[in-house]
Amino acid sequence: MDEGVDPTQMCQSLVDKVFQSKQLRTVAEPDILALFEDWLEELEEEFIQQVQKSGSHDLGELARGLGLSQAGADFLITKLKRDERI
Repeated sequence: MDEGVDPTQMCQSLVDKVFQSKQLRTVAEPDILALFEDWLEELEEEFIQQVQKSGSHDLGELARGLGLSQAGADFLITKLKRDERI
């Protein structure tokens, strides 16, 4: 992967498109989409466990704990709060 490319940023962009675009859902390969959604659910569960374990919502700490960028952690915490899961 090229330097300067943030895979978390790429995933965040994909998640936004998946959840906001019915058109993308109709053209996305169902098996790939299902795998992505499974991966995202696992990541969310790990994130929730990390928040519960640490008792903190410090993005830097959470990001380091899961090997994410700060932007990726920010995306997950925002999504989980919006979904009322944390």
